[in-house]
Amino acid sequence: MYTLPALPFGYGDLEPYIDAKTMEIHYSKHHQTYVDKLNKALEKHPDLTKQPVEKLLKNLETLPEDVRTAVRNHGGGHANHSLFWTVLGKKSEGPVGKLPSGKLAEAITECCKSVEAFKEQFSAAAANQFGSGWAWLVVKPNKSLEIVATSNQDSPLISGKTPILTLDVWEHAYYLKYQNRRPEYIAAFWNVINWPEVERRFAEATK
Repeated sequence: MYTLPALPFGYGDLEPYIDAKTMEIHYSKHHQTYVDKLNKALEKHPDLTKQPVEKLLKNLETLPEDVRTAVRNHGGGHANHSLFWTVLGKKSEGPVGKLPSGKLAEAITECCKSVEAFKEQFSAAAANQFGSGWAWLVVKPNKSLEIVATSNQDSPLISGKTPILTLDVWEHAYYLKYQNRRPEYIAAFWNVINWPEVERRFAEATK
């Protein structure tokens, strides 16, 4: 059975950028629902729950046909949110909110011309995602970086890419504080990115 991962910070720790009530509802209600529905969908295939949800998404087309849609939607929702919480952090934890450095910064510059250009391109991907979805920084199979956006709870893992940074642009992620002002929410996101975790994920994906 899949379970809700521990949140690495308190509900109010990302204030004023992400408010406590939104974080509480997002984590304890929305994410929990994806976990519950994924477990329910896999009751007839208990052997699948022994695998990390990320592995299920990577091998989606090999799964039993009767659970593929549920794994794509609910498994994607579980995996996407689980990653999202880890790439957020509070200011007191160090270089949170600053721009990346080291090898990640070099790879971002190669991908997007500069770190500042990356910030603009990622923000645009998030802002221009029609309806619900996510913006991502991913590592492609050739180890280079790419900015992509996906609809609903689709994960880049399905297309063979490894996500290392993401922003949830479903309305439930920001509507209590920002209402319809998605660009303001996106701008706030840059203040709470846990870059050491993103850099760790980049190093792991490019070994």
